Amino acid sequence: MNHIENLKRLSDCDLLALLVGESVAKSLIKEQLSVLFGMRSRHQVYAVCESAVTYAPAQKDALTIMAAKELVLRALSEDLAHQPIQLNSPQVVKDYLKLILGGRQQEVFVVLFLDAQHQIIATEEMFHGTLTQTSVYPREVVKRALFHNAQAVIFCHNHPSGIVEPSQSDRLLTDALKQALSLVDVRVLDHFIVGDEKVMSFAEKGMI
Repeated sequence: MNHIENLKRLSDCDLLALLVGESVAKSLIKEQLSVLFGMRSRHQVYAVCESAVTYAPAQKDALTIMAAKELVLRALSEDLAHQPIQLNSPQVVKDYLKLILGGRQQEVFVVLFLDAQHQIIATEEMFHGTLTQTSVYPREVVKRALFHNAQAVIFCHNHPSGIVEPSQSDRLLTDALKQALSLVDVRVLDHFIVGDEKVMSFAEKGMI
């Protein structure tokens, strides 16, 4: 039996122990993994560690968990960068975006800039807002698209409320961005909304 098969046989607690030690893992495993890795909860992983661990440096444990998440995020980013995004199967993109935006306490607007083959050139967090809204400027998006010589873009933002249904302002913003980018021959392929447990695709809903 190889190491990968051995790891798959381990419990969540055992896997977590490999990162932060057995004693710490037993305290942290009381939380769901999606909460610990900052993908679903509005609480920071630092707070989880500080409340669960009183006998070890909480910051070190939190940084270890966040480092593991960052490595997974970079691995997904590399994977996406080496293959065209399949518009009829956006699950990989959803997973990638949920790692970026899941659990964030403020609205963040992200743009994926793509080449003609729909491979990712760059992923940028372009605008940051409050708990309920973010100001997005189409002119700045167009400028970055031209900078990257992008042929297409995908938008994504999160709803800290956890609800993924698009608001009227979300729809109007998408239309405004499509119109602005069409002037420089850049296609808008999709707009995702990341919630607490789900990720919604405008394209899947027929809204692009």
